[in-house]
Amino acid sequence: MRSLLVFIGSLLMIINICNGLLTSRIDRMSSSSSNYITKDAFWYNQTLDHFSPYDHRKFQQRYYEYLDSFRIPDGPIFLVICGESACGGISNDYVTVLAKKFGAAVVTLEHRYYGKSSPFKSLTTENLKFLSSKQALFDLAAFRQFYQESLNLKLNRTDIENPWFVFGISYAGALSAWFRLKFPHLTCGSVASSGVVNAILDYYQYDQQIGESAGPECKAILQEVTQLVENRLASDGEALRTEFGASVLNIDGDFMYFLADAAAVAIQYGNPDKLCIPMTEANNTGKDLVSAYAKYVKEYYVGGFGVDIESYTQEYLKNTESGDRLWWFQVCTEFAFFQVAPSNDSTRSSKIDLSYHLDLCKSVFGEGVYPVVNSTNLYYGGTDIAGSKIVFTNGSQDPWRHASKQVSSPDMPAYIVTCNNCAHGSDLRGCPQSPLVPEGSSKNCSSPEAVNKVREQMIEQIDLWLSQCHTAGRSSM
Repeated sequence: MRSLLVFIGSLLMIINICNGLLTSRIDRMSSSSSNYITKDAFWYNQTLDHFSPYDHRKFQQRYYEYLDSFRIPDGPIFLVICGESACGGISNDYVTVLAKKFGAAVVTLEHRYYGKSSPFKSLTTENLKFLSSKQALFDLAAFRQFYQESLNLKLNRTDIENPWFVFGISYAGALSAWFRLKFPHLTCGSVASSGVVNAILDYYQYDQQIGESAGPECKAILQEVTQLVENRLASDGEALRTEFGASVLNIDGDFMYFLADAAAVAIQYGNPDKLCIPMTEANNTGKDLVSAYAKYVKEYYVGGFGVDIESYTQEYLKNTESGDRLWWFQVCTEFAFFQVAPSNDSTRSSKIDLSYHLDLCKSVFGEGVYPVVNSTNLYYGGTDIAGSKIVFTNGSQDPWRHASKQVSSPDMPAYIVTCNNCAHGSDLRGCPQSPLVPEGSSKNCSSPEAVNKVREQMIEQIDLWLSQCHTAGRSSM
């Protein structure tokens, strides 16, 4: 998931970055979007440690609400989970379309530690011990109770429960599924878009999917670029880094990870042509492939997304005031999702292996920090998650789909939907063929038939489960 948090503040691409999903810096975009229907923040006094009967400390957690579509008094409440990034407001994405359809209020809570919801100013390893998905789920449960009570006060009523439905993409998608799993009495159901519910130590499937989604010709070119770069790195690494504008990346693994992420972002978010067309043209015309790739990286990845190259350095990640430490801490302790090179036929460098990631965790956070993926999957169930009334949606081209649930469990009414030729989180984002473009903000934005079919099935399940759920004045969840 290293692809999930580097792009904060890119006005060119109107992205407020987090993702996402998941261990790559690219995935940090998974829970953010570019336009907001509201940016008015409210604050909730949250418990720091939900698992200690002795620690009563609190911290301020930011949240947002959107009530323009709310059908008073019994309309549903859509809880949109904000994942591994700062949460700047309620995004103008497909959930707001659903809110209009169902007469729902929309609320979103910023994930603890991210953005302005940090309990501590200094993000030392010791201070990060309360950063976990388990604590985050209890945050959501406590907030859900608080918000329902505050809504009752606003409407001058007592002990009325609106039906709640939860949404999330990528890591937030996993939280959405896990929230339904752990707190079924607090929600009618959930949508887990590209929800990475299965923690994986050596996530080589990510790279395999990148190659498959790029297509055989583009994949072969990327593999050749990787080989050429490795050769030049050995012979004249300084000049090579300078060509990519990445002289600061003096550790070979950091540099090669940066180059791998640059390719992955185009594939993951459904824009392979941004990468493959210029690289194919360079290959067909005999141009230097490394120079062509350097041009793509500088113009598209760094220039377009505003990526901070320094954030790929381990020294930067050691900075206890850097927000980039946060997702790395979660993957180094709970999830891993280490995007390693497969043993053969890889597009990324073999330097990006399991040792590289584990050494990074040790270097950045200290001795003893290790991802307990088996414990995580034991706690949540991995792909055998036993939660009911969850819609799992996956894009067939999404490299994160292999960490999601893709096969329905026969004894649980979880609903699996695959979006053919779709990318990461396409179904809930605004513009399916360019997911980081908000809903309705581009004349060229359309909903391909595959996404429409997924959304139709999603609506059918939401409608069914809301009708079966607790409504105002009744009490059966």
